[in-house]
Amino acid sequence: MPRPHLAIIIPAYNEQERLGPTLARIAEYARTLDFDTEIWVVNDGSADDTAKLVKCVAESEPLVHLLDCEQNQGKGAAVRRGMLEIDAEWLLMSDADLATPIEELDKLWPLVGEATPIAIGSRPLKESELEVRQPWYREMMGRAFNLAVRTLGIKGIADTQCGFKLYRQDVARDIFSRSKIDGFGFDFEVLMIARDLGYNIAEVPIRWQHKEGSKVNLLRDGVRMLRELMLLRLAGRARRISPRTRGQ
Repeated sequence: MPRPHLAIIIPAYNEQERLGPTLARIAEYARTLDFDTEIWVVNDGSADDTAKLVKCVAESEPLVHLLDCEQNQGKGAAVRRGMLEIDAEWLLMSDADLATPIEELDKLWPLVGEATPIAIGSRPLKESELEVRQPWYREMMGRAFNLAVRTLGIKGIADTQCGFKLYRQDVARDIFSRSKIDGFGFDFEVLMIARDLGYNIAEVPIRWQHKEGSKVNLLRDGVRMLRELMLLRLAGRARRISPRTRGQ
């Protein structure tokens, strides 16, 4: 069997409540595409019935597959595993809450190809439509964090944290084989590595709406991510692009 043109990778931790409708919506969209598509849920050691739900859905929906991690390691670890193990020409990371509607993928395709192997959704761009905004304090902290990322890490990219990113497979494997952050900071880490390796990144305006139930703790995870960002900056290019070794 030839490998699919696209695999949609959904990292999931304790997502049994909203994953069912998400998978149904993505599967419906995938059937409108004129190329082979697979949907992969990477279960990050959930304590609820996330894995059981996905297996149940997969029994009647052949597009859906499960990649099960026995222990909870973090969103970055789950996405890394998916990017390195799932075989498809293009790999899309999409969050389980579909804050970015899956149909927004149509906006990413025209901008990727041989010269530009990465396209990312971006909320702060002028053309983006924020249909339901975050609470004011989350939005303000998000803006401050994006400013820190642009200052310390990745100039010219307005939004590193949006959970909607498309990678060509060879590039995804080149990048994620070097990434080391297991938590939420993986988003800016992989984009820093991509820049270090010379890959072009297209930033795309999208529709987006805030969904309740975020796993990000603003204080705990925000402090951790800022620390990780500073360490990445201090590490320098040579250490950032060094291959990930067993146990890291």
